[in-house]
Amino acid sequence: MRNLLKRSFSGIVYILIFISAILYAKESYVVLITIFGFLCIWEFANMADLKNYAAYIFFPFLLFLLMKRQESSATTIVLAINILSSLSLLYQLFTNAEIKLLNQRSKLGVAIRYVIFSMCFLILLPFYQGGFHPYLMISILSIIWVNDSFAFLVGKNFGKNKLFPSVSPKKTIEGLLGGLIFSLLAGLFISKYNTDFSLLNWLVIAVIVSIVGTLGDLVESKFKRQANIKDSGNIMPGHGGILDRLDSLLFAAPFVYLYINFII
Repeated sequence: MRNLLKRSFSGIVYILIFISAILYAKESYVVLITIFGFLCIWEFANMADLKNYAAYIFFPFLLFLLMKRQESSATTIVLAINILSSLSLLYQLFTNAEIKLLNQRSKLGVAIRYVIFSMCFLILLPFYQGGFHPYLMISILSIIWVNDSFAFLVGKNFGKNKLFPSVSPKKTIEGLLGGLIFSLLAGLFISKYNTDFSLLNWLVIAVIVSIVGTLGDLVESKFKRQANIKDSGNIMPGHGGILDRLDSLLFAAPFVYLYINFII
């Protein structure tokens, strides 16, 4: 009971800070997620035993470049590398292959592609068609939180078939389907109030967020398994680290960015 209260309190504080930063101004959103980004780099570095500090310098440099040139070929190239890297991690997940973290150079490369590139596109998500759309970001956050909540509830009460027991023993196929169904319902509800996209597009976004977000959770769990740790950090009581809290959203962000900027 005490752990539940601690988890609930830290989760509410996290959500309030996140939403307040989005609604206050684009600058506060960028600053907050940039701070989260540095924390995620730090947690990944500890998890992977990365001792190279270049990632902390490269992150703000790349973010500044992408913020200034969002519609440039540089953004497209970084996005393509990010997507291909994510697909490579998924391949290693499904084939049970070990994620290669052989030396400091390879660890830095994974940190850049897995954490830094994805974090940049998480920051860029609400910057759509030349403007800042705070409710677009809140809508995406709502879908990811609905997915996580109902995947947990459905899995806990009805889950019988394990989804990926070698990486995350508690996740079930029933939980995955429950999260997906309620994410679609959230997309349907959001489409009535958020006119950034059509109903169909919100449903597609809900599918991307639900499926890719769940896979992102599994990928981070694989990293933790290889490192033989339970959580990426302890900054959030009851939740672990910031990377633990952002893993689904972080992994889904470039795929959602790809859909709303290059497919719609």
